[in-house]
Amino acid sequence: MTGTLARYEQLIANGELREDADQRRAAARLDALQKELEAEKPGGLLAQLFASKPTRPQGVYMVGGVGRGKSMLMDLFHDNLGIAEKRRVHFHAFMQEVHAEMREARKAHEGDPIPPVAAKLAKGVRVLAFDEMVVTNSADAMIMSRLFTQLIMEQGVTIVTTSNRAPSELYKDGLNREHFLPFIDLIEAELDVMTLDGPTDYRLDRIGGLETWYSPLGDEATAKVREVFFRLTDFAPEDADNVPSGELAIGAKRTLHVPKSLKGVAVFSFKRLCAEARGAPDYLAIAREYHTVILVGIPQMGPENRNEAARFVTLIDALYEHRVKLFATAASEPEALYPSGDGSFEFERTVSRLNEMQSDEYMALGHGSDGSEG
Repeated sequence: MTGTLARYEQLIANGELREDADQRRAAARLDALQKELEAEKPGGLLAQLFASKPTRPQGVYMVGGVGRGKSMLMDLFHDNLGIAEKRRVHFHAFMQEVHAEMREARKAHEGDPIPPVAAKLAKGVRVLAFDEMVVTNSADAMIMSRLFTQLIMEQGVTIVTTSNRAPSELYKDGLNREHFLPFIDLIEAELDVMTLDGPTDYRLDRIGGLETWYSPLGDEATAKVREVFFRLTDFAPEDADNVPSGELAIGAKRTLHVPKSLKGVAVFSFKRLCAEARGAPDYLAIAREYHTVILVGIPQMGPENRNEAARFVTLIDALYEHRVKLFATAASEPEALYPSGDGSFEFERTVSRLNEMQSDEYMALGHGSDGSEG
């Protein structure tokens, strides 16, 4: 098999990637891990005689802002790793599997379900590769320290993961976070943390040539934003029914259901966000959490829709001020969305922002970066 670093250099030579010092360092570290894993032959006579536990090379935790190439490097590592005992899975899907296995274990056994669940998940697996490690709920947080201690220390599984957050920032301000802190200590002790913090947002290359605003509503507009979602998330279109959802913490023990949530991309309907009673805290939570929002089904609004129009204004303000990329399907162009009714004059600023958010200059801004008010 080709080494991870050689494949990375080949992509640069072919003009498919630009040179990036942080990416190269991460590729070199993954290349070393690949060689270490491929050099071992588990199950041989010497291993059986002298190894009380499986040999476990140090894992890797790649952290950085969105669009920095973490998933691309993960693909190179996993695809070129020449062992059969490997598994790549999105972290959200993995934790859903964990909870399902724990429910079954509780039915079948008395006592602690975590050791048998970890043993089952580790069977036939030497490397677990996770995309987008993120912790958003207390159910995951409460078990992760003990679960991953079993996987890493007892079962000898090597963990390779990407995340938008440094280990110390995971589950920040979460409920009962003190129970989660041992997991952070475990990650920092057992995985090499590699930071990818270069200036280039590689997501822009994936959505090149695609518009951001699609009207009128219909199958063609829906197909376009679906293409955007799959380009940004690498999720196979044929597996669309299994795109994970999410629960976004709003505060005061409230959460917002996110119908499709993957790799910093969220999909919402206009009805969910603007026809229901929501306020600025909801929209700010979305703007902080997601670098891209796909909003579908924006209708033309009249005087009878003044509440929906006011919420839409607040939503767009939050997205704009946090430099969130917006892709939308709508009944009309922005200028015709709300021509008359309470607040229609003020709505003109929203129209201006919607038009600016379609520009190349806006799309090139980093998520959360400051900018002048429009």
